Amino acid sequence: MKAFILAGGGGTRLWPLSRRNYPKQFLKINGGKSLLQETAERLLQVMTVDDIVIVTNKKYKFYVKSDLPDMKHIIYEPAGRNTAPAAMLGIKYCMEKLGCSEDEVIIMCPSDHVIRPVEKFAEYIKLVDTIAGEGHIVTFGIKPDRPETGYGYIKIRSGQQAAGDRIFFNVEKFVEKPDIETARSYLNDGSFYWNSGMFAFSIKTIFDEMGKHAPEIKALFEGKFDDVMRVFDQVPDISMDYAVMEKSDRVVVLPLDLYWNDIGSWDSLYDLLDKDEEKNVTHGDVLAIETKRSLILGHKRQITTIGLEDCIIVETDDAILVAKKGEAQKVKLAVALLHKASRTEVEEHVTIYRPWGSYTILEDGARYKIKRIVVNPDEKLSLQMHYHRSEHWVVIKGTARVLVGDREMLIHENESAYVPKSTMHRLENPGKVSLEIIEVQNGEYVGEDDIVRVEDKYDR
Repeated sequence: MKAFILAGGGGTRLWPLSRRNYPKQFLKINGGKSLLQETAERLLQVMTVDDIVIVTNKKYKFYVKSDLPDMKHIIYEPAGRNTAPAAMLGIKYCMEKLGCSEDEVIIMCPSDHVIRPVEKFAEYIKLVDTIAGEGHIVTFGIKPDRPETGYGYIKIRSGQQAAGDRIFFNVEKFVEKPDIETARSYLNDGSFYWNSGMFAFSIKTIFDEMGKHAPEIKALFEGKFDDVMRVFDQVPDISMDYAVMEKSDRVVVLPLDLYWNDIGSWDSLYDLLDKDEEKNVTHGDVLAIETKRSLILGHKRQITTIGLEDCIIVETDDAILVAKKGEAQKVKLAVALLHKASRTEVEEHVTIYRPWGSYTILEDGARYKIKRIVVNPDEKLSLQMHYHRSEHWVVIKGTARVLVGDREMLIHENESAYVPKSTMHRLENPGKVSLEIIEVQNGEYVGEDDIVRVEDKYDR
């Protein structure tokens, strides 16, 4: 049995915490580990790193490697093309690179879910190996406990089948995210389950069903893995639900009798986190006066609320979200409007993470930009130059090895270096503690794309 962890999504429903360039699977919102790390740990209960394939977008390469340094099999999609092409790409990799046969069972898991207890989920993984091995396509169903409009639903047929001490059902139909009245009717009906987005199938079964229901997708994956990678941006953007699940008569639902949360909205996150006596979830410097049933996440500012009920307040360096609970699905609409207005707040945070460390934009004005740069021990930036700006570096912590033109030097705390325009340079941390510098850029253009890289250890 192999597992695909799908980590290429750029989820924005948790904006402003989740951004397109740093989506929620990398956030540590459920303790000290990211959602991606937790997903891998769940699977490692029953398999090894040799059995797990990460499928992600190439722009998330260093986030994945930072979170999961021991993973051996990582596919970097040249472009985002949804879950059906991602599954086929993973299958191609397994057969060609790992020597899997068509009898191999694959479990597909999103990278941004919370599932508890881990040990119980491991038992379900063992179970689907058997069910999928018999030719079924297994989807995990969650019994609704509220009329949720943010999830798709699956309606089961009457009659049940047994697998060990668990039961599963044939699928009657998949349905889209409903309005609130329809969701209430699904809850009362009793034969509807939330669609968790997790699937299991044998390679032969999914090949047969893809050929029957989405032959144009299957045809694009007839060549070698490397050939497919070269034309991957031409593959149709389509989900596994639309391509196969909603059309196949081989799909069954295995109900999960455990806690599941896809953290698909701020409302979902509120349900997950611990609450105080007033049913509030707070983080940071928060003073909540006569405030009930609210989610308040502070960052740097002191936040005081008075007389609020059922509210969501999320603060980051550059944006604040204020919303009414129950309306959190509309955050996606807000992000779309901000994106249309070309607002950088939807793309990235003020602090940007790089394979060598991070930088934080402290101020950005006409003809200048000020950053705080952190370089991890034994790491270095690329050898590069800029046509339109000069840079002035002041070390505030650690020791920097600096190359400017043909001159190399060490600079220490409270010392500085100057990099003229069009001069080759490199910044490196040779020490054992993090290097922190303040960088002042000045010039007619200070955009991040004014970088000419000559040499880079990270192959960017």
